Amino acid sequence: MSDRLARARTTGVLAVLRAPSPELALEASEAIIRGGVTGIEVTYSTPDAPAVIRELIARHGDAAYIGAGTVTTPAQAAQAADAGAEFLVSPGTLPALTRAMLDTGRVVMTGALTPTEVMGALELGVDVVKIFPASLGGAAYLGALRGPFPDAPLMPTGGVKPDNLADWYAAGAVAVGAGGDLANGASIAASDWADLEQRAARFAAALASVRS
Repeated sequence: MSDRLARARTTGVLAVLRAPSPELALEASEAIIRGGVTGIEVTYSTPDAPAVIRELIARHGDAAYIGAGTVTTPAQAAQAADAGAEFLVSPGTLPALTRAMLDTGRVVMTGALTPTEVMGALELGVDVVKIFPASLGGAAYLGALRGPFPDAPLMPTGGVKPDNLADWYAAGAVAVGAGGDLANGASIAASDWADLEQRAARFAAALASVRS
């Protein structure tokens, strides 16, 4: 196991968090962590994402795995790294942006869907290839990618649910990203923290079952 990926592998599930305000992002993160999912990807769709990242790290330290998502510019990569983000995620793989992300020294996860895109991400040296949107092909598609890329660290994002988590891991996922089925936008907007906690608990239980 790569030391750089040990935290991602151990955490297993990253909650892809999009919130309309920093305050709601923090409350949502706390609910998800209480539910048992300790990986939080604070996307740049969230206002003042670096401040949210900094505060979560101050609160939880090594007990949570906190990073930045929807990184689309080198400036965002630098800001997130300065805030203490442990990993950086981009929805795609642009060479200049990816190199800037790698220059931060943080774990870098960039998006790809086709075999050509996976090859491009691996050639640039990313730590994890985020297969997105994974819902288009499902776990069978991830398994098919394992043919030409048996050792590539692949992380499906999109379409991951508690009841199919085992399928993604059986197909070879190194970790998974979960958006609306975990960090549900409607629940965040309504401040329904009990719902978010329950969603996280279902993901945590599914992950524990996979590992039992």
